[in-house]
Amino acid sequence: MSRNRIANRKRILVTGGAGFLGSHLCERLLADGAEVLCVDSFYSGTRDNVRHLVSNPHFEVLRHDVTESLTVEVDEIYNLACPASPIHYQRDPIHTMKTSVFGAMNMLGLAKRTGAKILQASTSEVYGDPEVHPQIEHYWGRVNPIGLRSCYDEGKRAAESLFFDYHRMHGVRIKVPRIFNTYGPRMHPNDGRVISNFVVQSLNGEELTIYGEGSQTRSFCYVSDLIEGFVRLMATPDDVTGPINLGNPEEFTIRELAELTTELTGAAAAVRFLPLPSDDPVQRRPDIKRARDLLGWHPEIKLRDGLAKTIDYFRDVAGNAG
Repeated sequence: MSRNRIANRKRILVTGGAGFLGSHLCERLLADGAEVLCVDSFYSGTRDNVRHLVSNPHFEVLRHDVTESLTVEVDEIYNLACPASPIHYQRDPIHTMKTSVFGAMNMLGLAKRTGAKILQASTSEVYGDPEVHPQIEHYWGRVNPIGLRSCYDEGKRAAESLFFDYHRMHGVRIKVPRIFNTYGPRMHPNDGRVISNFVVQSLNGEELTIYGEGSQTRSFCYVSDLIEGFVRLMATPDDVTGPINLGNPEEFTIRELAELTTELTGAAAAVRFLPLPSDDPVQRRPDIKRARDLLGWHPEIKLRDGLAKTIDYFRDVAGNAG
């Protein structure tokens, strides 16, 4: 490879780069020819997620908590750092809020100094338990500001506010996707999310845990589709800031997901019902018209196909552990 080609590589920072989404993003950016700096505190991420990338000369891992400032030279920043499952973000809710708010401020300060474009991984949780269905970007949401989930929900809402204030006051080039339920290989087996719960329980021959009656709905986006949305959003002109919903608009009840999981694993279809967690949304489905119009993006992987790949991943992990 020529010296000139190496010199022209984008240097991209991915915070939370050893997490589920971050590791897939690092992989994609390297494949696209970038130089990638993966920053992670390893609070919920793991080195195993990026171990296969370490031999790449254009990949670097730095242990760092984004609640502390960071001085590096980069062209683009993807700010994904924050525990994203209830089990992880409720373990230390104060740190979760600090990660969202101080992490956003530190990364925005870095973007302001370096002139880098910066993407904030926001979430459908900013809509809370919505009164509008499907959720569209101009809906302001219905969030309990003092509930058990508020450390994550309100932290992400505050981060969005900071991003748009830095954009308006300092001209920082921002991109804000709102991520809906995403799944795929490298999910943490004990993160408490419904797909990882169902797959692990099913493969272990256990009853599937359904909260409430299982009539609540979710929309599930395969990880490669989401990462494609990230990359397309980052490549848009500076006047495209978001927020933009990224998710799969196909809607399923939790009962339907349980049935599909047991069908694909070949396990017995036994379930047990537990009370709904506090502030658990009844419905969740994105309106993705803005993503279609501005990014030319829509998810391609059907739930059946993506779930089969995810099941294969968990089977391999269990086999290797044994």
